[in-house]
Amino acid sequence: RTEFALKEIMSSGGAEDDIPQAERKTVTDFCYLLDKSKQLFNGLRDLPQYGQKQWQSYFGRTFDVYTKLWKFQQQHRQVLDNRYGLKRWQIGEIASKIGQLYYHYYLRTSETSYLNEAFSFYSAIRQRSYYSQVNKEDRPELVVKKLRYYARFIVVCLLLNKMDVVKDLVKELSDEIEDYTHRFNTEDQVEWNLVLQEVAAFIEADPVMVLNDDNTIVITSNRLSETGAPLLEQGMIVGQLALADALIIGNCNNQVKFSELTIDMFRMLQALEREPMNLASQMNKPGMQESTEKPARRENPHKYLLYKPTFSQLYTFLAASFKELPANSVLLIYLSATGVFPSGRSDSEGPYDFGGVLTNSNRDIINGDAIHKRNQSYKEMHCLHPGDLYPFTRKPLFIIVDSSNSVAYKNFTNLFGQPLVCLLSPTAYPKALQDQSQRGSLFTLFLNNPLMAFLFVSGLSSMRRGLWEKCQDYLRKINRDIAQLLTHSRSIDQSFLQFFGDEFLRLLLTRFIFCSATMRMHKIFRETRNYPESYPQLPRDETVENPHLQKHILELASILDVRNVFLENTLDDY
Repeated sequence: RTEFALKEIMSSGGAEDDIPQAERKTVTDFCYLLDKSKQLFNGLRDLPQYGQKQWQSYFGRTFDVYTKLWKFQQQHRQVLDNRYGLKRWQIGEIASKIGQLYYHYYLRTSETSYLNEAFSFYSAIRQRSYYSQVNKEDRPELVVKKLRYYARFIVVCLLLNKMDVVKDLVKELSDEIEDYTHRFNTEDQVEWNLVLQEVAAFIEADPVMVLNDDNTIVITSNRLSETGAPLLEQGMIVGQLALADALIIGNCNNQVKFSELTIDMFRMLQALEREPMNLASQMNKPGMQESTEKPARRENPHKYLLYKPTFSQLYTFLAASFKELPANSVLLIYLSATGVFPSGRSDSEGPYDFGGVLTNSNRDIINGDAIHKRNQSYKEMHCLHPGDLYPFTRKPLFIIVDSSNSVAYKNFTNLFGQPLVCLLSPTAYPKALQDQSQRGSLFTLFLNNPLMAFLFVSGLSSMRRGLWEKCQDYLRKINRDIAQLLTHSRSIDQSFLQFFGDEFLRLLLTRFIFCSATMRMHKIFRETRNYPESYPQLPRDETVENPHLQKHILELASILDVRNVFLENTLDDY
């Protein structure tokens, strides 16, 4: 391929003999690097998606070649312009591939700093207008490359909470799609318009806006910051387990999604990440870090993002995570999915008799309604039952279920004596509460951004920045007090304390208790199914119905002038 390309290029650039040897070598080297980079990039698709070690050296080699290619075209741009006919969109393609590499490295490692690197390359393409001439060429496949670049750039910006950039990109993408469909009359117009609709819905998913004094929207980040999790105070006796791996699974009908990421999955992945650092100050090239280097801080837990996985896919990823889980580490499973309920009464009450959650909507589901099977005694193929997770309780397991049948996981049995906790969402929300299910679950919102969830259930849709920050400070105080309630409790199950040593799990547990206490005090949350539950059960009087915590929630409501939404003498109502 390279030789043929060279002959074509050289013959178009004048007589072959006229070209100096050094310039000929420059073009040859460039063609070699370009071919090699494409070959390695395409090979990434063949790497197994699960398992954390096999792919690192391959990624390292791919980064190496792309780094050389990028520097080479910068150093020899004039020769490549004259002799190779290098076009700006081709430079854009190289930059786009490097951006994709960094993004995929983030997906593999969960290290948020790589998102910044992906952003810088995608940003350079836009600032330097590398794709600007594509529309002048009569080649629809080139325009599609440009559209895909926009879609990928939008995903990275969403993950970095750069919403202002997202809005600009959506407008540009909309214009590009209109131009593309007008010029080429293609069949993929519907798909591209759907992309636009999905992003627009994703941007507007938050139910509450935080506003500056000039009414511009404040972008709030929900990743773990230095002051995020309540600190462990002297005398708190907790376990030393660390969250090492997480499976984030999404299959909710009609929920806002973009690029195989539902809004619930998006919120949960951010709750399991730290704020990004500048990569240059932190580490070398991906895959090339020396083993002797000590990271500047603890890493993020590794994550698998599984959108509508089949049972076999889910079990494969679960088994891989379980196998690679280091000693003294925790595996977290987050399920945001449609509930599957048991059909008819069962004589037994085993781990497969309470239903579970549906991880993949197969042909048996149409418009959200289950088709009755000919034989009701068979169970749903892609339903994840509590019993399916029993083998994995041989190691510490932390489960979050956000579903209309989350209570199926109350019937867990701890067979192996390892730490095990299930946090379970309400199975229904009050009808008086405006239905927001399309914009994400209220329970997951509490775990991701508890103040926003509190404002929403209080009937508020916007707030000034100053008041927001005052409430965040107060919420940090509440979290500290919840941490004390948990660690000082005499009757709490030890599993909660075993997990409490990890920052991420500590924050999830305190937010869960805040969520549960808020809902129990709220005037319209009056049915048992409106409340979150847990396995093992928390001692209510020491946690979710503790008078000290209830007083704090009423104080937060007073700051927001929404005290009338909550019951004053809550304990008397039970």
